[in-house]
Amino acid sequence: MAEQPSHSSQPIIIKRKKVVKGDGHHGGAWKVAYADFVTAMMAFFLLMWLLNATTEEQRKGIADYFNPTIPVSRISGGGSDGLNGSSMFTEQTYARMGTGATRNNTVEYPKPKREKEKTPQQASQSEVSENLKSMQSELSEKSTQLSEHLLVKMSPEGIVLEIVESDSAPLFEIGQSAPTGLLEELLVVVNNSLGSFQNDIKIVGHTDSRPYRGGARYDNWNLSADRANTARQMLIEAGLDPDRLREVSGRADTDPLLPEDPSAAPNRRISITILTDSVGSPKS
Repeated sequence: MAEQPSHSSQPIIIKRKKVVKGDGHHGGAWKVAYADFVTAMMAFFLLMWLLNATTEEQRKGIADYFNPTIPVSRISGGGSDGLNGSSMFTEQTYARMGTGATRNNTVEYPKPKREKEKTPQQASQSEVSENLKSMQSELSEKSTQLSEHLLVKMSPEGIVLEIVESDSAPLFEIGQSAPTGLLEELLVVVNNSLGSFQNDIKIVGHTDSRPYRGGARYDNWNLSADRANTARQMLIEAGLDPDRLREVSGRADTDPLLPEDPSAAPNRRISITILTDSVGSPKS
C-alpha cells in the first residue's frame, strides 16, 4: 500500500493584492494647474507694465526685434526702425521717466521757483552811522556798562564799530580766544542792528603789545585771528547771513586804538566795519 503524502510538508502560499486608490483631493494635479495660473498672471502683469512704461516708437522697436522677417541691427530694440534704431539702454534713449545706460538720476524734473526773499537794501554811510549811534544811545539808556564797550568811528571803507575791552571787563579769557559772557551779550545787540541793512561787513581782531612768554610759536597774530573768527561764528549763530562777510582777519598789535599806550586794555578789541565803499555796485 502506497504511503500518502503528509499535509504538513506542503508550503502555504499567501497572495496579497495591492489595491491603489486614487483620490483627487490628495493628488498633485491641482498644484501644477495653480502654478501655471500664477505664471500666466505674472507674465500678464509684466506685459501691462511694459506697455505702460514705453512709448509708441519703443514698442515698435521691440516688436521689430522679435520679428524674424526683418534684419535687425545689433543694438536695435528701442528705436523707430529695426536697422538703425537705438537701444533703450543707450545714453540718449530712455523709457518714459526712466534712465539710460549709465545715467544715475531719473529724467530731470523742473524745480519749483522759489519766491525771491525780500532783503534789506544796502545803506549809505550816513544811514549806517545814524543806525549805530541810535543803537549806542538806546544801549546807554539800558546798560551803561555795555555802552562803554562800543565805539563808532569813520573810515574810508565805511563805518567801524569797535567792541573794546576794559581792565575790569574783558571780552576774552586772558591770552585765549574763548569769549566771555560780556562779548556774547554785546554781539547779540550788534547783530540786531546789522540786520537793518544788507551791507557787507569785515571783522578784524586786535591785541595789545604784550608778547607771549618764552618765544612761544602761538603769538598775538594767531590770537587776534582766532578772536576775529570766534566773533564771526558768534554773529552767524546770532543770525547774521554768512554771505555778507567779506573779510575775517587778525592784525595783532599793529593798529592800536591808543598808540600812546600799546599795552592798554582798549587795544584788545574786535573791529566790525560796515562797508559802504561799494554801495550800488554788484559784488565781484
